[in-house]
Amino acid sequence: MASPTSASAARQQKPRARLFVDQDLSADSRFELDKDQSHYLRSVMRAQPGQTVLVFNGRDGEWRASIEAVGKQAVTLCLQEQTRVQTASRSIWLCFAPLKKDTTNFAVEKASEAGASRIWPVLTRYTNSDRVKLERLQAVAKEAAEQCERLSLPQLEPARSLDDLLAQWPQDRPLIACAETGATRRPLLTALEQISDTRPADQGLGFLIGPEGGFHPDELELLQRQPFVITVSLGAHILRAETAVAVALGGLQLFLESAQP
Repeated sequence: MASPTSASAARQQKPRARLFVDQDLSADSRFELDKDQSHYLRSVMRAQPGQTVLVFNGRDGEWRASIEAVGKQAVTLCLQEQTRVQTASRSIWLCFAPLKKDTTNFAVEKASEAGASRIWPVLTRYTNSDRVKLERLQAVAKEAAEQCERLSLPQLEPARSLDDLLAQWPQDRPLIACAETGATRRPLLTALEQISDTRPADQGLGFLIGPEGGFHPDELELLQRQPFVITVSLGAHILRAETAVAVALGGLQLFLESAQP
């Protein structure tokens, strides 16, 4: 049995990793990690019994857990204490045209880090790729959430056409379409200020990022006919689509931070 001193030291040491799990989390509960997570702790992190990790499930906050056993088949955790209570995530939806594999992964990763709560791949006229591997994108979003210390995972939606997206979009949720051209474009921060005059900018907001070829003129016309769509510019330069995701969501983060008292 570990001495009180060694037990206290184990509790104070920096956690070895942070993992998303499906299990319910409560004090003193025990559970085995799945095969991949067990392999990661055992073979990659070289974890040992007594070391600690952080776990979260999107429902019960974040918990510190001690590694109770490192077996050939599974790693067993014992929950010690809650380190953060669960909080509601900002209702930010990201819709973007799928790109090539690595850049699509990059877009989902950055959207997850920036706090997007739902992510939609959207098929447009100039979309570079219509193959969307949802399972792979879910894994990218999960890893990003673990690394950036958010308390929930974004919800990944199946790919749909732009027409279908607009037809099903909630009429009371502003959709900010980032466009390279368009007569009615305005700066992103101006649009966010206008939205904030009537509602908190992080409570019911969407972004739409087009493909690298931009939106087709017919698509721009369609967007501008929608009462909930606001077309914006992200600056004087033409951005790569994955860069536009980071700039748009980063701009929102800065706006929300500056608006706090």
